[in-house]
Amino acid sequence: MSMAISVQDIGKQYWRAPRATHENSLREALIAGARGLVTRRSAARPSREGFWALKDVSFGIKHGENVGIIGMNGAGKSTLLKLISRIAAPTTGSIKLVGRVGALLEVGTGFHRELTGRENIFLYGSILGMHRQEIAEKFDAIVEFSEIGDFIDMPVKRYSSGMYVRLAFSVAAHLEPDILLLDEVLAVGDYTFQKKCIDFARRLQTKGSTILLVSHNMFSVKTMCERVIYIKNGRVAFDGPTDEGLHHYERDSYLADAPWFKPEGGHHPVEIREVTVADESGAPKTLFRHGERMRITARYTASEPIADPHVLFSVTRSDELLCCNFSTMTDRAKLPTLSGDGTIELLTPPLTLNADTYTVSVVVRQRGFERLLAARIGARFHIEHPVFAPDVFGVFHMPGTWTADPAPHR
Repeated sequence: MSMAISVQDIGKQYWRAPRATHENSLREALIAGARGLVTRRSAARPSREGFWALKDVSFGIKHGENVGIIGMNGAGKSTLLKLISRIAAPTTGSIKLVGRVGALLEVGTGFHRELTGRENIFLYGSILGMHRQEIAEKFDAIVEFSEIGDFIDMPVKRYSSGMYVRLAFSVAAHLEPDILLLDEVLAVGDYTFQKKCIDFARRLQTKGSTILLVSHNMFSVKTMCERVIYIKNGRVAFDGPTDEGLHHYERDSYLADAPWFKPEGGHHPVEIREVTVADESGAPKTLFRHGERMRITARYTASEPIADPHVLFSVTRSDELLCCNFSTMTDRAKLPTLSGDGTIELLTPPLTLNADTYTVSVVVRQRGFERLLAARIGARFHIEHPVFAPDVFGVFHMPGTWTADPAPHR
Protein backbone atom coordinates (compact mmCIF):
# COMPACT_ATOMS: atom_id res chain seq x y z
CA MET A 1 0.00 0.00 0.00
CA SER A 2 1.31 3.45 -0.91
CA MET A 3 2.28 6.05 1.68
CA ALA A 4 -0.07 8.93 2.55
CA ILE A 5 2.53 10.64 4.77
CA SER A 6 6.30 10.32 4.40
CA VAL A 7 8.45 12.10 7.00
CA GLN A 8 12.19 11.94 6.40
CA ASP A 9 14.78 13.17 8.94
CA ILE A 10 12.84 16.28 9.88
CA GLY A 11 13.98 18.66 12.59
CA LYS A 12 12.58 21.94 13.87
CA GLN A 13 14.81 24.47 15.60
CA TYR A 14 13.57 27.49 17.50
CA TRP A 15 15.56 30.39 18.91
CA ARG A 16 15.32 32.09 22.25
CA ALA A 17 17.25 34.90 23.92
CA PRO A 18 19.48 33.84 26.80
CA ARG A 19 17.95 34.00 30.27
CA ALA A 20 20.14 36.97 31.30
CA THR A 21 18.57 39.29 28.71
CA HIS A 22 15.19 38.80 30.35
CA GLU A 23 16.59 39.60 33.77
CA ASN A 24 18.42 42.84 32.86
CA SER A 25 16.74 46.04 34.00
CA LEU A 26 16.49 49.21 31.90
CA ARG A 27 19.04 50.80 34.26
CA GLU A 28 21.54 47.99 33.59
CA ALA A 29 20.99 48.28 29.83
CA LEU A 30 21.65 52.04 29.90
CA ILE A 31 24.81 51.54 31.97
CA ALA A 32 26.08 48.90 29.54
CA GLY A 33 25.37 51.20 26.58
CA ALA A 34 27.17 54.13 28.26
CA ARG A 35 30.20 51.97 28.93
CA GLY A 36 30.27 51.06 25.27
CA LEU A 37 30.30 54.73 24.28
CA VAL A 38 33.14 55.52 26.72
CA THR A 39 35.27 52.64 25.51
CA ARG A 40 34.19 53.31 21.88
CA ARG A 41 32.95 49.76 21.62
CA SER A 42 29.41 48.72 20.99
CA ALA A 43 27.85 46.72 23.77
CA ALA A 44 28.01 43.10 22.84
CA ARG A 45 24.64 41.62 22.09
CA PRO A 46 24.03 38.29 23.78
CA SER A 47 23.91 35.55 21.21
CA ARG A 48 20.67 33.69 20.72
CA GLU A 49 20.25 30.19 22.06
CA GLY A 50 18.81 27.54 19.81
CA PHE A 51 16.87 24.45 20.83
CA TRP A 52 15.46 21.61 18.78
CA ALA A 53 11.75 20.92 19.30
CA LEU A 54 12.14 17.94 16.93
CA LYS A 55 15.26 16.16 15.74
CA ASP A 56 15.85 13.36 13.21
CA VAL A 57 12.20 12.29 13.04
CA SER A 58 11.35 9.77 10.32
CA PHE A 59 8.30 7.59 9.68
CA GLY A 60 5.80 6.63 6.99
CA ILE A 61 2.03 6.24 7.27
CA LYS A 62 0.06 4.27 4.71
CA HIS A 63 -3.29 5.23 3.23
CA GLY A 64 -6.09 4.08 5.54
CA GLU A 65 -4.02 3.93 8.74
CA ASN A 66 -5.13 5.50 12.03
CA VAL A 67 -2.01 6.52 13.97
CA GLY A 68 -1.76 8.13 17.40
CA ILE A 69 0.99 10.58 18.32
CA ILE A 70 1.66 10.43 22.07
CA GLY A 71 4.20 11.96 24.44
CA MET A 72 4.65 14.21 27.45
CA ASN A 73 4.09 17.97 27.44
CA GLY A 74 6.76 19.68 25.36
CA ALA A 75 7.80 16.49 23.58
CA GLY A 76 7.12 18.01 20.14
CA LYS A 77 3.78 16.39 19.22
CA SER A 78 1.93 19.56 18.24
CA THR A 79 5.01 20.90 16.47
CA LEU A 80 5.07 17.72 14.38
CA LEU A 81 1.44 18.20 13.32
CA LYS A 82 2.09 21.85 12.43
CA LEU A 83 4.94 20.74 10.17
CA ILE A 84 2.85 18.03 8.54
CA SER A 85 -0.05 20.47 7.99
CA ARG A 86 2.47 23.01 6.56
CA ILE A 87 1.58 25.70 9.09
CA ALA A 88 5.31 25.74 9.86
CA ALA A 89 8.32 24.64 7.81
CA PRO A 90 10.89 22.14 9.06
CA THR A 91 14.44 23.33 9.67
CA THR A 92 15.81 20.08 8.25
CA GLY A 93 14.37 17.13 6.36
CA SER A 94 11.33 16.75 4.15
CA ILE A 95 7.63 15.84 4.36
CA LYS A 96 5.58 14.39 1.52
CA LEU A 97 1.77 14.23 1.60
CA VAL A 98 -0.40 12.43 -0.94
CA GLY A 99 -4.05 13.50 -0.91
CA ARG A 100 -6.38 16.17 0.40
CA VAL A 101 -5.46 17.29 3.94
CA GLY A 102 -7.83 18.45 6.67
CA ALA A 103 -6.36 19.72 9.93
CA LEU A 104 -7.98 20.58 13.24
CA LEU A 105 -5.08 21.71 15.39
CA GLU A 106 -6.66 24.14 17.87
CA VAL A 107 -10.18 24.85 19.02
CA GLY A 108 -11.59 27.57 16.80
CA THR A 109 -8.63 27.86 14.44
CA GLY A 110 -9.91 29.59 11.31
CA PHE A 111 -13.01 30.98 13.04
CA HIS A 112 -13.80 34.70 13.28
CA ARG A 113 -15.26 35.51 16.67
CA GLU A 114 -17.60 38.21 15.41
CA LEU A 115 -19.16 36.02 12.70
CA THR A 116 -21.99 33.58 13.28
CA GLY A 117 -21.65 29.83 13.22
CA ARG A 118 -23.28 29.78 9.77
CA GLU A 119 -20.80 32.33 8.39
CA ASN A 120 -17.86 30.53 9.99
CA ILE A 121 -18.79 27.26 8.34
CA PHE A 122 -18.26 28.91 4.95
CA LEU A 123 -15.13 30.74 6.15
CA TYR A 124 -13.47 27.72 7.75
CA GLY A 125 -14.53 25.41 4.95
CA SER A 126 -12.89 27.69 2.37
CA ILE A 127 -9.70 27.84 4.49
CA LEU A 128 -9.63 24.04 4.45
CA GLY A 129 -9.94 24.06 0.66
CA MET A 130 -13.64 23.41 0.07
CA HIS A 131 -15.51 25.24 -2.71
CA ARG A 132 -18.54 27.32 -1.75
CA GLN A 133 -20.89 25.00 -3.64
CA GLU A 134 -19.45 21.98 -1.82
CA ILE A 135 -19.92 23.70 1.56
CA ALA A 136 -23.50 24.64 0.68
CA GLU A 137 -24.31 21.05 -0.27
CA LYS A 138 -22.89 19.74 3.01
CA PHE A 139 -24.14 22.57 5.22
CA ASP A 140 -27.14 20.73 6.72
CA ALA A 141 -25.04 17.63 7.44
CA ILE A 142 -22.35 19.77 9.11
CA VAL A 143 -24.89 21.51 11.35
CA GLU A 144 -26.65 18.25 12.23
CA PHE A 145 -23.39 16.55 13.19
CA SER A 146 -22.28 19.50 15.34
CA GLU A 147 -25.56 19.43 17.30
CA ILE A 148 -25.65 23.24 17.63
CA GLY A 149 -28.43 23.98 15.17
CA ASP A 150 -30.29 26.24 17.62
CA PHE A 151 -27.22 28.50 17.86
CA ILE A 152 -25.99 28.44 14.27
CA ASP A 153 -26.90 32.12 13.71
CA MET A 154 -25.28 33.27 16.96
CA PRO A 155 -21.78 34.90 16.91
CA VAL A 156 -19.23 32.24 17.86
CA LYS A 157 -17.70 34.55 20.49
CA ARG A 158 -20.65 33.45 22.62
CA TYR A 159 -19.94 29.74 22.05
CA SER A 160 -18.49 27.51 24.74
CA SER A 161 -15.25 25.65 23.98
CA GLY A 162 -17.32 22.51 23.48
CA MET A 163 -19.52 24.22 20.88
CA TYR A 164 -16.41 25.55 19.13
CA VAL A 165 -14.88 22.12 18.77
CA ARG A 166 -18.15 20.49 17.71
CA LEU A 167 -18.52 22.90 14.83
CA ALA A 168 -14.84 22.92 13.86
CA PHE A 169 -14.59 19.11 13.91
CA SER A 170 -17.78 18.80 11.88
CA VAL A 171 -16.50 21.15 9.15
CA ALA A 172 -13.07 19.46 9.03
CA ALA A 173 -14.58 15.97 8.93
CA HIS A 174 -17.08 16.80 6.17
CA LEU A 175 -14.19 17.98 4.02
CA GLU A 176 -13.86 14.21 3.47
CA PRO A 177 -10.07 14.50 3.53
CA ASP A 178 -7.64 11.83 2.45
CA ILE A 179 -5.56 12.83 5.50
CA LEU A 180 -7.14 14.16 8.71
CA LEU A 181 -4.90 15.70 11.39
CA LEU A 182 -6.40 16.06 14.88
CA ASP A 183 -4.63 17.71 17.82
CA GLU A 184 -6.32 17.19 21.22
CA VAL A 185 -9.75 18.04 19.81
CA LEU A 186 -11.37 15.08 21.56
CA ALA A 187 -10.27 16.51 24.92
CA VAL A 188 -13.11 19.04 24.62
CA GLY A 189 -16.71 17.97 24.65
CA ASP A 190 -18.64 15.25 26.41
CA TYR A 191 -18.23 11.50 26.12
CA THR A 192 -21.18 11.13 23.72
CA PHE A 193 -19.70 13.59 21.23
CA GLN A 194 -16.23 12.01 21.57
CA LYS A 195 -17.73 8.63 20.68
CA LYS A 196 -19.55 10.23 17.75
CA CYS A 197 -16.24 11.66 16.48
CA ILE A 198 -14.51 8.30 16.86
CA ASP A 199 -17.30 6.55 14.93
CA PHE A 200 -17.11 9.21 12.20
CA ALA A 201 -13.32 8.80 12.00
CA ARG A 202 -13.78 5.06 11.59
CA ARG A 203 -16.17 5.66 8.69
CA LEU A 204 -13.57 7.92 7.09
CA GLN A 205 -11.02 5.15 7.56
CA THR A 206 -13.23 2.60 5.80
CA LYS A 207 -13.21 4.98 2.84
CA GLY A 208 -9.40 4.92 2.85
CA SER A 209 -8.71 8.12 4.80
CA THR A 210 -5.60 8.41 6.95
CA ILE A 211 -6.03 9.84 10.46
CA LEU A 212 -3.27 11.23 12.65
CA LEU A 213 -4.38 11.91 16.24
CA VAL A 214 -2.40 13.77 18.92
CA SER A 215 -3.91 13.23 22.35
CA HIS A 216 -3.21 12.78 26.07
CA ASN A 217 -6.38 10.71 26.26
CA MET A 218 -5.05 7.17 26.05
CA PHE A 219 -8.59 5.77 25.84
CA SER A 220 -9.23 7.72 22.62
CA VAL A 221 -5.86 6.64 21.21
CA LYS A 222 -6.46 3.00 22.08
CA THR A 223 -9.98 3.11 20.63
CA MET A 224 -9.07 4.83 17.36
CA CYS A 225 -5.51 3.76 16.57
CA GLU A 226 -3.87 0.44 15.84
CA ARG A 227 -0.44 2.08 15.85
CA VAL A 228 1.23 4.82 17.89
CA ILE A 229 4.33 6.97 17.49
CA TYR A 230 5.76 7.91 20.89
CA ILE A 231 7.68 11.20 20.78
CA LYS A 232 10.13 11.73 23.63
CA ASN A 233 12.37 14.80 23.89
CA GLY A 234 11.75 15.63 20.23
CA ARG A 235 12.67 12.19 18.88
CA VAL A 236 10.80 9.01 18.00
CA ALA A 237 11.16 6.74 21.04
CA PHE A 238 8.73 4.08 19.79
CA ASP A 239 6.77 3.33 16.62
CA GLY A 240 4.58 0.26 16.65
CA PRO A 241 1.47 -1.46 18.10
CA THR A 242 -0.72 0.71 20.31
CA ASP A 243 -0.69 -1.45 23.44
CA GLU A 244 3.10 -1.66 23.50
CA GLY A 245 3.46 2.07 22.83
CA LEU A 246 1.04 2.96 25.64
CA HIS A 247 3.05 0.74 28.00
CA HIS A 248 6.19 2.77 27.22
CA TYR A 249 4.28 6.04 27.66
CA GLU A 250 2.67 5.04 30.96
CA ARG A 251 5.98 3.82 32.34
CA ASP A 252 7.63 7.13 31.48
CA SER A 253 4.67 9.25 32.65
CA TYR A 254 4.94 8.07 36.26
CA LEU A 255 5.68 11.18 38.35
CA ALA A 256 5.47 13.42 35.29
CA ASP A 257 3.64 16.72 35.70
CA ALA A 258 -0.07 16.47 34.91
CA PRO A 259 -0.69 17.63 31.29
CA TRP A 260 -2.66 20.68 32.45
CA PHE A 261 -0.12 21.82 35.07
CA LYS A 262 2.20 24.71 34.19
CA PRO A 263 4.63 25.49 37.04
CA GLU A 264 5.30 29.19 37.45
CA GLY A 265 8.67 29.93 35.89
CA GLY A 266 9.36 26.20 35.76
CA HIS A 267 9.82 26.23 39.56
CA HIS A 268 8.32 23.46 41.71
CA PRO A 269 7.90 24.65 45.32
CA VAL A 270 6.84 21.08 46.14
CA GLU A 271 8.39 18.05 44.40
CA ILE A 272 6.40 14.81 44.55
CA ARG A 273 9.11 12.15 44.78
CA GLU A 274 7.03 8.98 44.96
CA VAL A 275 3.40 7.85 44.99
CA THR A 276 2.59 4.33 46.16
CA VAL A 277 -0.60 2.34 46.68
CA ALA A 278 -0.96 -0.46 49.21
CA ASP A 279 -3.60 -2.46 51.02
CA GLU A 280 -4.99 -1.43 54.39
CA SER A 281 -2.05 -3.01 56.25
CA GLY A 282 0.51 -1.16 54.11
CA ALA A 283 1.58 -4.11 51.92
CA PRO A 284 2.28 -2.94 48.31
CA LYS A 285 -0.52 -3.91 45.96
CA THR A 286 -1.91 -2.85 42.59
CA LEU A 287 -4.87 -5.24 42.12
CA PHE A 288 -7.79 -4.56 44.45
CA ARG A 289 -11.16 -6.19 44.87
CA HIS A 290 -14.27 -4.04 44.61
CA GLY A 291 -14.96 -2.78 48.14
CA GLU A 292 -11.39 -2.90 49.46
CA ARG A 293 -9.71 0.03 51.15
CA MET A 294 -6.48 1.48 49.80
CA ARG A 295 -3.57 3.23 51.48
CA ILE A 296 -2.03 5.96 49.29
CA THR A 297 1.33 7.49 50.26
CA ALA A 298 3.03 10.48 48.62
CA ARG A 299 6.64 11.41 49.42
CA TYR A 300 7.51 15.04 48.85
CA THR A 301 10.25 17.64 49.16
CA ALA A 302 9.22 21.25 49.83
CA SER A 303 11.87 23.80 48.84
CA GLU A 304 10.06 26.49 50.85
CA PRO A 305 7.68 26.39 53.82
CA ILE A 306 4.11 25.78 52.62
CA ALA A 307 1.64 26.90 55.27
CA ASP A 308 -1.98 25.76 55.15
CA PRO A 309 -1.45 23.13 52.41
CA HIS A 310 -4.38 21.57 50.57
CA VAL A 311 -3.57 18.09 49.24
CA LEU A 312 -5.77 16.14 46.83
CA PHE A 313 -5.41 12.54 45.70
CA SER A 314 -7.28 12.27 42.40
CA VAL A 315 -8.46 8.97 40.94
CA THR A 316 -8.80 8.92 37.14
CA ARG A 317 -10.17 6.07 35.03
CA SER A 318 -8.36 4.69 31.97
CA ASP A 319 -10.49 6.90 29.68
CA GLU A 320 -9.28 10.04 31.53
CA LEU A 321 -12.57 10.40 33.42
CA LEU A 322 -12.00 11.97 36.84
CA CYS A 323 -13.80 9.61 39.21
CA CYS A 324 -13.19 11.28 42.56
CA ASN A 325 -10.96 13.57 44.60
CA PHE A 326 -9.89 12.87 48.16
CA SER A 327 -9.26 16.32 49.63
CA THR A 328 -7.74 17.39 52.95
CA MET A 329 -9.81 20.58 52.77
CA THR A 330 -13.20 18.92 52.29
CA ASP A 331 -12.31 16.25 54.88
CA ARG A 332 -11.25 19.05 57.28
CA ALA A 333 -7.86 17.41 57.77
CA LYS A 334 -5.52 20.16 58.97
CA LEU A 335 -1.99 19.40 57.74
CA PRO A 336 1.14 20.93 59.28
CA THR A 337 3.34 23.30 57.26
CA LEU A 338 5.16 21.37 54.52
CA SER A 339 8.91 21.87 54.79
CA GLY A 340 11.82 19.75 53.54
CA ASP A 341 11.18 16.02 53.12
CA GLY A 342 8.01 14.33 54.31
CA THR A 343 5.11 12.02 53.54
CA ILE A 344 1.36 12.41 53.22
CA GLU A 345 -0.81 9.34 53.62
CA LEU A 346 -4.48 8.59 53.02
CA LEU A 347 -6.52 5.53 53.96
CA THR A 348 -9.49 5.52 51.61
CA PRO A 349 -12.97 4.32 52.46
CA PRO A 350 -14.01 1.05 50.77
CA LEU A 351 -13.52 1.62 47.03
CA THR A 352 -16.80 1.07 45.22
CA LEU A 353 -15.26 1.77 41.81
CA ASN A 354 -16.17 -0.73 39.11
CA ALA A 355 -13.71 -3.02 37.36
CA ASP A 356 -11.18 -1.01 35.34
CA THR A 357 -7.69 0.50 35.42
CA TYR A 358 -7.15 3.71 37.40
CA THR A 359 -4.41 6.26 38.10
CA VAL A 360 -3.78 8.16 41.33
CA SER A 361 -2.48 11.71 40.86
CA VAL A 362 -1.34 14.14 43.56
CA VAL A 363 -2.25 17.83 43.57
CA VAL A 364 -0.86 20.27 46.16
CA ARG A 365 -2.38 23.71 46.61
CA GLN A 366 -2.08 26.41 49.25
CA ARG A 367 -4.91 27.98 51.24
CA GLY A 368 -7.73 26.12 49.56
CA PHE A 369 -7.45 26.80 45.84
CA GLU A 370 -5.30 29.94 45.88
CA ARG A 371 -1.93 28.68 44.72
CA LEU A 372 -1.21 25.58 42.64
CA LEU A 373 2.13 24.10 43.71
CA ALA A 374 2.29 20.60 42.25
CA ALA A 375 0.24 18.22 40.09
CA ARG A 376 1.87 14.87 39.37
CA ILE A 377 0.76 11.61 37.80
CA GLY A 378 1.19 8.82 40.31
CA ALA A 379 0.65 5.09 40.66
CA ARG A 380 -1.73 2.92 38.64
CA PHE A 381 -4.01 0.26 40.11
CA HIS A 382 -6.75 -2.11 38.98
CA ILE A 383 -10.17 -2.97 40.42
CA GLU A 384 -11.51 -6.46 39.77
CA HIS A 385 -15.10 -7.66 39.88
CA PRO A 386 -16.85 -10.36 37.81
CA VAL A 387 -20.01 -8.31 37.22
CA PHE A 388 -19.42 -4.57 37.74
CA ALA A 389 -17.96 -3.65 34.37
CA PRO A 390 -17.82 0.07 33.47
CA ASP A 391 -19.72 -0.27 30.19
CA VAL A 392 -22.68 -1.78 32.10
CA PHE A 393 -22.52 -0.29 35.61
CA GLY A 394 -20.69 3.01 35.05
CA VAL A 395 -18.12 4.43 37.46
CA PHE A 396 -19.12 2.93 40.80
CA HIS A 397 -21.67 0.62 42.38
CA MET A 398 -23.19 0.72 45.85
CA PRO A 399 -26.04 -1.44 47.09
CA GLY A 400 -29.38 0.25 47.63
CA THR A 401 -32.53 -0.61 49.59
CA TRP A 402 -35.35 -1.78 47.37
CA THR A 403 -39.07 -2.02 48.07
CA ALA A 404 -42.05 -2.92 45.95
CA ASP A 405 -45.74 -2.47 46.58
CA PRO A 406 -47.67 -4.72 44.22
CA ALA A 407 -51.10 -3.56 43.21
CA PRO A 408 -53.90 -5.48 45.02
CA HIS A 409 -55.81 -8.10 43.03
CA ARG A 410 -59.31 -7.12 42.04
